[in-house]
Amino acid sequence: MSPATAALTKRQLAARVAADIPRGAYVNLGIGLPTLVADLLPADADVTLHTENGMLGMGPAAAPGRADPDLVNAGKTPVTELPGASYFHQADSFAMMRGGHIDVCVLGAFEVSTRGDLANWSTGEPGAVPAVGGAMDLAVGARRTVVMMTLLTKDGRPKLVETCALPLTGVRCVSRIYTDLAVFDVGPTGARLVETFGTTAAELEDALGLRLRRAE
Repeated sequence: MSPATAALTKRQLAARVAADIPRGAYVNLGIGLPTLVADLLPADADVTLHTENGMLGMGPAAAPGRADPDLVNAGKTPVTELPGASYFHQADSFAMMRGGHIDVCVLGAFEVSTRGDLANWSTGEPGAVPAVGGAMDLAVGARRTVVMMTLLTKDGRPKLVETCALPLTGVRCVSRIYTDLAVFDVGPTGARLVETFGTTAAELEDALGLRLRRAE
């Protein structure tokens, strides 16, 4: 598969994820790529964004020159607040995550298995600082966990794999993967191809080394 396909840009990918978030949902966006979803939610989405550092009602990223250093998301990126936003202790924030009060969480990943195992906190590099954050709590505590990532690493290795080689964040917790080249559902019966962007199912199978079920 040629990477010169019409792969989605990061913002296009974020818009694709945003389009699937149900109206009225309480949503947590993981650090990194998923934070872009906050900027692409429709104005009438009625979605409430939660951050694990203790905020409900987060808005889009702060415009250049208008950042408040005390108003940041869990990744310490300056954000805005929407009318009705509230703040609370981080322990309460984690209680929301663990108690099943988050409808959807969107996480980044280094690897996801075809059965929904998630590895997103360590590349396994020697000497790397362990920093799982709240990802484990979100992965198993949210009612629905989806992943937003590039399908291939910078050197062309697949991130959707039969079995994760990296340390796991959660076991069989992911139900859908949004990537720049395709959308997949994953679970007990393996990976199912939902949608492609500028490539074909056969090219994806070659690149991933996997057999993919097709959407009916």
